[in-house]
Amino acid sequence: MKISFPSCAPEYCAPDLALTFRALVDDRPVECSITAEALEDHFGARSPREEDLVRAFMAHRADIELAAQRLLNAVDGKPVTLHSGYFRFCN
Repeated sequence: MKISFPSCAPEYCAPDLALTFRALVDDRPVECSITAEALEDHFGARSPREEDLVRAFMAHRADIELAAQRLLNAVDGKPVTLHSGYFRFCN
């Protein structure tokens, strides 16, 4: 399975308190997301406000995309959400 991540900016999803970003799995778009809690707990986001989450995401994008790639591989390329617990137990 070939997984890549376009360099587009993540999108803020207020109802879910998360950022969404796109992966390409065998050239097929797949939605990924990371929760505000994960960004605060593991990547230094100062608050769940959009600008703080995006700043933390951009500063740690490579690590977040690597985690998403691992999870995408584990679930055969289906959409994934990175929660704080994933980073707590998988790092």
